Amino acid sequence: MNATIILAVFVLYTILLFVISHFTARKSDNNAFFRGNKSSPWFVVAYGMIGASLSGVTFMSVPGGVYTGQFTYMPLVFGYVLGYAVIALILLPLYYRLNLTSIYSYLEMRFGPRSEKTGAAFFILSRLLGSALRMYLVVFVLYEFVFKDWGVPFWVPAVIFIAIILLYTFKGGIKTVVWTDTLQTTFLLLAAFLTAWFILKNLNISLGDLLKSASAKGYTKVFETDWTHNKFWVKQVLSGMFITITMTGLDQDMMQKNLTCKNLRDAQKNVMTSSLLFVIVNALFLCLGAALIFYAQETGFQLPVNEAGVVVNDKIFPSVAFSLSKFTAIVFVIGLVAAGYSSADGTLTALTTTFCFDFMHFDKKQMSEQQITKYRKWIHVAFALLYLLVIIAFRPFHNESLIDKVFEIAGYTYGPLLGLYTFGLFVKNRKVIDKAVPFIAVASPVISYLLKIYSPQLFGGYKIGFEILIINGLLTFLALLLFSRREKTVGK
Repeated sequence: MNATIILAVFVLYTILLFVISHFTARKSDNNAFFRGNKSSPWFVVAYGMIGASLSGVTFMSVPGGVYTGQFTYMPLVFGYVLGYAVIALILLPLYYRLNLTSIYSYLEMRFGPRSEKTGAAFFILSRLLGSALRMYLVVFVLYEFVFKDWGVPFWVPAVIFIAIILLYTFKGGIKTVVWTDTLQTTFLLLAAFLTAWFILKNLNISLGDLLKSASAKGYTKVFETDWTHNKFWVKQVLSGMFITITMTGLDQDMMQKNLTCKNLRDAQKNVMTSSLLFVIVNALFLCLGAALIFYAQETGFQLPVNEAGVVVNDKIFPSVAFSLSKFTAIVFVIGLVAAGYSSADGTLTALTTTFCFDFMHFDKKQMSEQQITKYRKWIHVAFALLYLLVIIAFRPFHNESLIDKVFEIAGYTYGPLLGLYTFGLFVKNRKVIDKAVPFIAVASPVISYLLKIYSPQLFGGYKIGFEILIINGLLTFLALLLFSRREKTVGK
């Protein structure tokens, strides 16, 4: 497909985003930037969260991952539903009762200032790495199919993407993000659906027949029953549950959108609706993956490989989409761009919010609206630059499916948050030594990493997978228990 057409599609979609930003950011103040004026309709947030949760990694890695992992990603998704239930019934009531803007303010109330900063720092680290990798994948594909042929360096499209996101979130913040996410969810899902439909039409086969053929070849296996396998279904379900609790419920990016709802009841309806939609959407992406592989086998299409001759999962979807027709190529580009924007815009806003409230404590200082706006804008720009540096720095290391890499990072960076919140919510009669918390939060991931490396030797061949998050959180919890003392009165 002509690179100029792809670029034109990208530009037109970006213009559409700026139109939405213009209307949503009018008369916006700092309350709108950080809290969306507490006026977001719950169903709009629920729908937009689909795109924000999926990102460019899911858009490409989940379909491509069917080639090596079949449908074993699905038990992880079933675990997501359980995790969303915990968020709706336990975490959201806490956040609304305390009227939080940054959810890490709870850690100061419960433990102390060092705990708050530790939690906020781990969120910033996790989101800078995880979300930047999601965004990297979008930049990577556009570079490979557009800018590379023009001799443009990789950093150029990365700068363009980050600059655009910075500009359209600069004024409206989370108020703008809630509405742009709805547009991006629509195009992301439309891209997956239309590509699958086009493949079925091209092969003159129904979805049922395709899945039946894919099943006969072993591509639709859902449950891995080997307990030593890193995708054993039981630990996939448990991992999915805790991934959702941490990467959504303990994540300022995702919770900031939920906290823009008018009240707790609306936020809970939003979360439970999102969980059900998420199951349907991920099933769609897995079916798309089966369609991509079946198409390659039936037509003799050569799947993309690296220098060692190994199939690169993340390149399967774009390679097939670009080979089918101009229409599927355009649809793919729109979906990919939508996924990239939806992943990054909320993250950039959340990073700014966390730093402003957990490190600079805007809510506790006597500052004018103009002063807050000034500092907030500079912080927003600074995080955009950090975001850009991570994307560029990761370029030499992209040699595997990024969705596994994103979850692996989350296992180490969100584990301490899981331990902190679990202890804070369920251990009411002990006071943690606040100054010990930063050391505990660093030690737990290090020990978890060593356990994962040596798990086959230590546990009779058992390989630790995504459940590293649970192990990390448990180690943090036990260490907090060790570095705490009994109180006569119930804590906050």
